[in-house]
Amino acid sequence: MGDKANAHPGAAGRATAADHPASVRNVVLVGHSGSGKTTLVEALALTAGAVNRAGRVEDGGTVSDYDEIEHRQHRSVQLSLVPVEWGGYKINILDTPGYADFVGELRAGLRAADAALFVVSASDGVDGSTRMVWEECAAVGMPRAIVVTHLESARADFDDMARTCAEVFGADDPDAVLPLYLPLRGAPGPDGHAPVTGLTGLLSQKLFDYSSGERKETEPAPDQLPGIEEARNRLIEGIIAESEDETLMDRYLGGEEIDVKTLIDDLERAVARGTFFPVLAAAPAAEGARQGLGTVELLELVTGGFPTPLEREAPGVTTVDGRPRELRHCDPDGPLVAEVVKTASDPYVGRVSLVRVFSGTLRPDDTVHVSGHGLTDRGHEDHDVDERVGALSTPFGKQQRTLTHCIAGDLACVAKLNRAETGDTLSAKDDPLLMEPWEMPDPLLPLAIRAHSKADEDKLSQGLSRLVAEDPTMRLEQNPDTHQVVLWCLGEAHADVALERLRNRYGVQVDVVPHKVSLRETFGGPSAGRGRHVKQSGGHGQFAICAIEVEPLPGGSGIEFVDKVVGGAVPRQFIPSVEKGVRAQADKGVAAGYPLIDVRITLLDGKAHSVDSSDAAFQTAGALALREAAADAKIQLLEPVAEVTVLVSDDYVGSVMSDLSGRRGRVVGTEQAGGGRTLVRAEVPEIEIDRYAVDLRSLSHGTARFDRKYARHEPMPPQIAEKLREQAKAAF
Repeated sequence: MGDKANAHPGAAGRATAADHPASVRNVVLVGHSGSGKTTLVEALALTAGAVNRAGRVEDGGTVSDYDEIEHRQHRSVQLSLVPVEWGGYKINILDTPGYADFVGELRAGLRAADAALFVVSASDGVDGSTRMVWEECAAVGMPRAIVVTHLESARADFDDMARTCAEVFGADDPDAVLPLYLPLRGAPGPDGHAPVTGLTGLLSQKLFDYSSGERKETEPAPDQLPGIEEARNRLIEGIIAESEDETLMDRYLGGEEIDVKTLIDDLERAVARGTFFPVLAAAPAAEGARQGLGTVELLELVTGGFPTPLEREAPGVTTVDGRPRELRHCDPDGPLVAEVVKTASDPYVGRVSLVRVFSGTLRPDDTVHVSGHGLTDRGHEDHDVDERVGALSTPFGKQQRTLTHCIAGDLACVAKLNRAETGDTLSAKDDPLLMEPWEMPDPLLPLAIRAHSKADEDKLSQGLSRLVAEDPTMRLEQNPDTHQVVLWCLGEAHADVALERLRNRYGVQVDVVPHKVSLRETFGGPSAGRGRHVKQSGGHGQFAICAIEVEPLPGGSGIEFVDKVVGGAVPRQFIPSVEKGVRAQADKGVAAGYPLIDVRITLLDGKAHSVDSSDAAFQTAGALALREAAADAKIQLLEPVAEVTVLVSDDYVGSVMSDLSGRRGRVVGTEQAGGGRTLVRAEVPEIEIDRYAVDLRSLSHGTARFDRKYARHEPMPPQIAEKLREQAKAAF
């Protein structure tokens, strides 16, 4: 790796089509917001010769965070692909947002990559969300390495951060999380802070000096070697412990000097297997410099230690009707199986799909089959269609560089797949296949919107459909009860980006309105009503009278209509008319305008006229009878109650339970979930958890997540119900 004596000189940064999966590396950068991922990507691109000394591509833009929204918000909000070449390898660097609201982009990056670089700030430490992602990667055996940034900070302490990483990421085996290099500091400045000017290679015992703006290898002074001996010995023992050569430890303990090449080879194999997790350091290049500190070492780790696509087990594949399908692993000559990991809209070329090819070779102008998973519950279109592939390209900032093909193991952008959405599978049209979906978080923050004007109303539907096609973590709901259009998001920042994209990308102005929950009404006790609809106006009149009785039923019973008319007081042909009128009024509500449920309505008596009675007259009489019965009864407002499950760190269980109680929630149980976490189960009124996605994140410092599902409707406390009734009257 970095100790290979400058084995991999930088190559021209123009990434081209890869010719074999073994020459491809797909790596995703993971870390909390502000940890320095995007800065690191640009430093790696500079070192690989992909950008100029100002860190810019040819059009003057940056290689990452080039979206206008990212410029305005000063943070990454989407997955970005930055391909570079280094030493004959094509490296697809996937830069992910660190903010929790954009975890869907992170999950897409993890799906497309074969290894992960966890970026942690030496001044900020490791946050709870980064720990959770590490555990997700561990569960699937994804190879990982750690990069410590912000070494220029006065509070930065690499040794302390390396120990923290061993404690946090190496809970089962701290000796599997060890540094490969130690920072080399220069002379202290006026403020007493000594800047990091280079690195000391623990295995080679060589110095890599970056103070000139380009890495230079030097020999350490004799007095520098004792300072690295302890760290070097521990690293060697950690590597040998993961070696497949069982004799190596005995030879080492017997005093034999193990060859550095043997150690590096064993280290690379352990990293690729996901059993050893090296810690490295990096810093951006100074102005005018050609290389950022530690970037050469990182590129050599990626090319030498991270696995090729051939070493990654691909997700399961089935036929579109669900039958398992076995494929040769990552075979460029095999059946085409590719997956859309990101969808974006370009104002000039239309929809652009970022695709990871797992099998076969994708070429421009191919006709492919697009298979979706039918996420219709999230507002996504269910489809199973053939489409023609447009131009293939690889992104670099705002530029798109044309590709002739994309083989298994590589990534490319595909233009004009008008029906393909994120998560869809592309396969041969005569052999349609479907990849198993990756897990996406459920959006739980509602954002109710309405068109700002009539012109916006005409464009709203198309804008929303494009928005959810790009982002599977967003759910679109047309609520039939409240008649609201609701975008379900992951958090406030996610919602802000959605609104900005609607406004600036699709030209739709919307207003955010208070989100309504689906309330209901019911009778608090038995009541009776009489509906009289008698009108006479020159000619054919209207005549219908009916008497009803209403009584409450248990929750979940709905509306029950019973006919107990005797003697033909209401002719048989008009009894369905009464029921229709009653049910129509129940849908409209009888007190505050919410649907009436869980009552039995019994038709007891009535009168008809041989000429003036009609279907419409008895519908009106039925509605009037129900309204009169409601006027003399106690009407209860019912609110929806959700079953809520919260997975939270043990440190915050008490705070979460107290908060749920403050939301009129009932905690129904807790159970240990392993890994220092507890699962809290509760029943909470939905009106109290509208912003719970935001509040829980703040309460738990980002270490908790929750799920919710509708349980039932329950009577609302009288004081809250009265307040809502007054609001309804004021609106009326």
